[in-house]
Amino acid sequence: MQVDALAAPSVHTLDNGLRVAVTPMPYARSVSLSVYVGAGSRYEATTEEAGLSHFLEHLCFKGTERRPKPLQISMEIDAIGGNMNAATNRELTVYYAKVTPEYVAQAIDLLADLLRNSVLIDEEIERERGVILEELAAVDDSPSEQVGVLLDEMLWPGQPHGRDIAGTEASVTAMPNDRIREYYRRQYVPNATVVSLAGAIDVGEGLALVERHFGDWQPGTPLSLIPHHDEPRGPLVQTIEKDLEQIHVSIGMRAVSMHDDARYALDLLSIVLGEGMSSRLFSRLREDLGLCYDIHSYMATLTDTGMFGVYSGVDPERILQAVTEMGRELRKVQAPITADELERAKAVARSRTQLRLEDTRAVSALYGSQLILEMPLRTPEEALAISAAVSLDQVTEVARRVIVPESWHLAAVGPVDAGDLERALGCSA
Repeated sequence: MQVDALAAPSVHTLDNGLRVAVTPMPYARSVSLSVYVGAGSRYEATTEEAGLSHFLEHLCFKGTERRPKPLQISMEIDAIGGNMNAATNRELTVYYAKVTPEYVAQAIDLLADLLRNSVLIDEEIERERGVILEELAAVDDSPSEQVGVLLDEMLWPGQPHGRDIAGTEASVTAMPNDRIREYYRRQYVPNATVVSLAGAIDVGEGLALVERHFGDWQPGTPLSLIPHHDEPRGPLVQTIEKDLEQIHVSIGMRAVSMHDDARYALDLLSIVLGEGMSSRLFSRLREDLGLCYDIHSYMATLTDTGMFGVYSGVDPERILQAVTEMGRELRKVQAPITADELERAKAVARSRTQLRLEDTRAVSALYGSQLILEMPLRTPEEALAISAAVSLDQVTEVARRVIVPESWHLAAVGPVDAGDLERALGCSA
């Protein structure tokens, strides 16, 4: 059965600089609203400010001038059967809601109120400070998350994108209340914001609602994202010693940015190498050798850099063999993959994208994130066409460009010696 292509959004810029994307989805029974703000860890210049964007994201749910109690906010979205949440990453903060069409005006009013009119009173700041410290403690208790934080620090030492997005215990504890309020006034402005609507809504209705609730928002002069620097790089191997039943290990390397079309070839290479039960890493380390339960590859793209990594959790007695085998599989992909592997990867990428498009939240996120990050505005079909056209030579080229053994970084959490890991990785040559 032929599935209709997803339409490109209708994009408009209000007089105050706010960008609006509306994507009607005639088959949908919901409307999703995503509001993207230029605020994230890459806007935090010093280690003392680490976690500032994430802290503020929490606080915007803690009361506004019209809705002074946090419970009023949560009760309002619950009463209409919707859901609402937010997330902070390195380069943006997003607030989102999903509701049935008759409640879209109420959802827009609610999110506009949170972004524009949060009161940020001292009592709520101090209460949420404790909550975030507990969140940081939870990461320390989760070695699979902790190894990812450690790897980022090794790849981008001394840079905002190498820090934990939530900050550190020291930075969160000492974060001045006035600094949070100042950052809110500076970054949460319409000319650093994108509103993306998708689902059972037409363009005229969507634009009118956004204009009503955001049109009189006054623009400002927000901070710019802190650019990436190629140097320095951190140690090649680093460990956090913990008495655990498993050693959590990640091998990572710097890769391509979101503005580099080589990311399509790297995405396909990642599928071949470590995404799914038929991938090379899974087949070799789990099925053939029984070395681990979970092993996978992954990639992350930022506006001016990126990374590629492999993660696994392994029994301490078998960690050195596992690291050696991981290194061998990584080295193998510098040689050409097969035509059959590439075609299977393209099928996975195509299906993965199409399945996401059933969700109005995924569509609002797709176009909203492209706009806030100044990416080319591409429909899923356009992106899939680029992916489908990737050649074996392009995959080989990106593998040789990215998977360079001399630039690998290995992070591990558990009972293991860094020197032993370095030697095991070297044995994979």
